[in-house]
Amino acid sequence: MTRRLIFNADDLGLHAAVNEGIERAHREGVLTAASLMVGEPGFEEGVRIARANPGLAVGLHVTLTDGRPVLPPSHIPSLTQPNGLFRDDMERLGARIATSRAAQAELAAEVAAQMARFRETGLPCDHVNAHKHFHNHPWIAGAMIRIAAEAGVRAIRVPWEPQRLVRAAEAASGEGRGDDVGEWALRPAGWVLRARAARRGLRAPDIMVGHAWSGHFTPARLRAVLPLLPEGVTELYFHPAARDGFGRGGPGYRHEAELAALTDPAVIEAVAALPRGGYTPMLFP
Repeated sequence: MTRRLIFNADDLGLHAAVNEGIERAHREGVLTAASLMVGEPGFEEGVRIARANPGLAVGLHVTLTDGRPVLPPSHIPSLTQPNGLFRDDMERLGARIATSRAAQAELAAEVAAQMARFRETGLPCDHVNAHKHFHNHPWIAGAMIRIAAEAGVRAIRVPWEPQRLVRAAEAASGEGRGDDVGEWALRPAGWVLRARAARRGLRAPDIMVGHAWSGHFTPARLRAVLPLLPEGVTELYFHPAARDGFGRGGPGYRHEAELAALTDPAVIEAVAALPRGGYTPMLFP
């Protein structure tokens, strides 16, 4: 086996600052993939960027919380707030989806609508994942996997990263600890998600890196983790943007630092030194 790395950016289409950051990270740095939000204000610009950069593998970033639906809110009342946006109380929303057949039907309809909007762009859909990793929820995972498989998508993100690797990189970078992401819970959920996806023909990277540092994947952390990555396929995911404080990012997110990480000359040099086949623009070309 060899190391193969995927550098993926979430939230393409969220905002003009995000779109600009993603395009710069791809053109000037090591970014190989992006995940598109199809209900957000920057969607059309995100599609134009994807078409102008055919080497950027674009997938669907299914959004079911903290965002705008594709279907009219009146069609999915279990998922939305009175203001027409998705609910942002993920725990209660998750419980509602788990216990309500109506909510489950609305969920499936919205995921199908998001996939249909993506396919209308004419872009090949490289992968699927969910905003805030909401596809760890069994019902959301089931709908996403089924709809993605029916659309011919063949790759999915499994949100699990080895904490031993994260802590080693933090020690090397000297930047302190990121969030405790509960590996004890995420790893079993990842096994189940991977197995369910595989039954429908969807593959996944072996590990993911970026969860503990979500919004804080700095140049020092990226430089530190690269030489520690194991053999197999690793997806490193980021939230780059051309500027901080644009109003739609996560609280305290350092979007500019994440863009700096992806365009860091030392990172570019390290990636260029990988053996042939170790750096790929697609999840599974």
